[in-house]
Amino acid sequence: MKKIALLGATGSIGTSTVDVVRAYPDRFQIVSLTFHSNVAKGKQLIDALSPAYVGVGSEAIKEELESLYPTVRFGVGEKGMIEAAELAEIDVVLTAVTGSIGLHPTLAAIEAGKDIALANKETLVMAGEWVMEAAKRNNVSILPVDSEHSAIFQCLEGQQSADNVKELVITASGGSFRELSREDLKAVTLEQALAHPNWSMGEKITIDSSTMVNKGLEVIEAHWLFNMNYDKIKVVLHKESIVHSMVVFQDGAYLAQLGPSDMREPIQYALTYPYRLPIKNEKAFDLTKISQLNFAEMDMTRFPMLALAFTVGKMGGAYPTVFNAANEVAVAAFIAGKISYLQIEELITKAVENHKEQQPVTLEDVIAVDKDIRKTVERWIKEEGNL
Repeated sequence: MKKIALLGATGSIGTSTVDVVRAYPDRFQIVSLTFHSNVAKGKQLIDALSPAYVGVGSEAIKEELESLYPTVRFGVGEKGMIEAAELAEIDVVLTAVTGSIGLHPTLAAIEAGKDIALANKETLVMAGEWVMEAAKRNNVSILPVDSEHSAIFQCLEGQQSADNVKELVITASGGSFRELSREDLKAVTLEQALAHPNWSMGEKITIDSSTMVNKGLEVIEAHWLFNMNYDKIKVVLHKESIVHSMVVFQDGAYLAQLGPSDMREPIQYALTYPYRLPIKNEKAFDLTKISQLNFAEMDMTRFPMLALAFTVGKMGGAYPTVFNAANEVAVAAFIAGKISYLQIEELITKAVENHKEQQPVTLEDVIAVDKDIRKTVERWIKEEGNL
């Protein structure tokens, strides 16, 4: 029985994780979970899973649920997430929250000796150096849950040395606007941005997919997960999302991981590694029914945020944090109707160009920069005409 802390239980990754757990109740148990504000879904999960601990987004929600579930311990905010992750009986913490809020709970879980199933890109984007060092020091495994990183992880199994690898190839669907020109993007709407052609995901990650920020975050994450230089990481356009990613070896061999667009597969593999179990009610997938697979070079002019992600990754320090923080604030503003779609890119670019630092930076520096950039970008959004 593997006992799990699920951080971000009501999101798309959280929902798929619950499906995996409920398919194998004799193998998995969610002992603690957290959610922010979706109380209706949170109640359903508490009823179905009977967790010992639940972290929520506000004191008001905590008070409401405490009266309904007197045997459950409740916590609030970041502290509640940390407490959920540190419970003594937990074996693995699945970090499925979106954004920088996942950093501190993940670090706390690592220091408590818990293995990490990581679906929160921002943890490594912001603090990859310190997170990977802490994992090594505490003999903790960090198992990727993103489909692309899980694919690379699986392709690298059995390789005795990173020197065998010539290149990591991360595939990108192109997102909601992959057929549109830069000119076409000036008038796109939130509804259009949320219409991803292949995946059903949360709002932020779907928008990030359309701007290619999400792929940029994946590049930075791959750098830390697999200890790979940026010049050995490549992104290719693959509209079908059948090949989840590939590894090219020094002898020219390509190893690829293929499958349907079903997040249960990488989630379940992270929870069962190094073993495999059947996916219950698996999606139909038959290569003989697929007429062709297409791959194309990424157009860095069409997707400038991907090019910028490579730049900030190579610059290191707090630059990836600036990139991520500006994006989080900008995407939230776009969802709220405060800015246009292309202003997301303008805000990120301005934040990166304005940032100056002297390296090396500390983890405390990175956390401080994250807070400062958020305030700065929020101020820019309020200052009409200053973008």
